[in-house]
Amino acid sequence: MGRNLQNSERLRPVDLARGHGLSTQAVRNYEEAGILPAAGRTPHGYRTYTPLHARALRAFLALVPGHGHPTATSIMRAVNEGAVDGAFRLIDESHAQLLEDRRTLQAVERALRDLEPTTTARPDTAPGPGPGPDGTCIGPLAEKLGIRPATLRKWERAGLVRPRRDPLTGYRVYDDSDVRDARLAHQLRRGGYLLEQIAPLLAQVRAAGGLEPLEAALGDWRGRLSARGRAMLAGAAELEAYLRERG
Repeated sequence: MGRNLQNSERLRPVDLARGHGLSTQAVRNYEEAGILPAAGRTPHGYRTYTPLHARALRAFLALVPGHGHPTATSIMRAVNEGAVDGAFRLIDESHAQLLEDRRTLQAVERALRDLEPTTTARPDTAPGPGPGPDGTCIGPLAEKLGIRPATLRKWERAGLVRPRRDPLTGYRVYDDSDVRDARLAHQLRRGGYLLEQIAPLLAQVRAAGGLEPLEAALGDWRGRLSARGRAMLAGAAELEAYLRERG
């Protein structure tokens, strides 16, 4: 522990709490979770903290936006237990996940560029030919996307894809717009979107007869990834300051 903080003033739980808009119970909970170093005790058993604890609290709160509460907790616990390399590994894993999310976004953007926008919406009851040049069955489409047919059936129940049925065989038939929707759903699922988030987006794409609504979603997604990256930088700065003070 840094010498300048060993002999510094004592802080009460309320002193730490007020500076960050927290309750004193939250401060105690953070200590019990290992996010803060163990507090000192007065002769009467009351907790006392130091500026080092305040630095630890700032580091934790700065780590949360970029890494999430569970990972930030694990990082601080590792540091306070002296397992700094373990903390660095957790940080590396978060950065690797961010990179993977960026790659997924790029994959969605590539898929978007590859998709031909439709100019008119396909009526739900429009008749059409069976599987062939104008349509594909569930098995080949699932294989093309690298998913199971059961996944496509689940997406159909959620409203993500709307294949028609061949009048002779009863098989599902996916036309070009269905394939487009399935590809977009697949990419958005990889990007972390929930089915209930994807369904209204694809409904807008169909209603608009194009992909403009998806452009806005991708812009929002890109912005969230950038914000996460900046938050990781801010968290790293506060953690480094805490590590220096610990000595």
